[in-house]
Amino acid sequence: FVTRDAREVERKKVGRRKARRGPQYSKR
Repeated sequence: FVTRDAREVERKKVGRRKARRGPQYSKR
């Protein structure tokens, strides 16, 4: 999942598709 901040690692995580604002999770 996300390391700690989704806004900081806005490149390509498992929860999002690209570097845009994923409405799935903001800061989990």
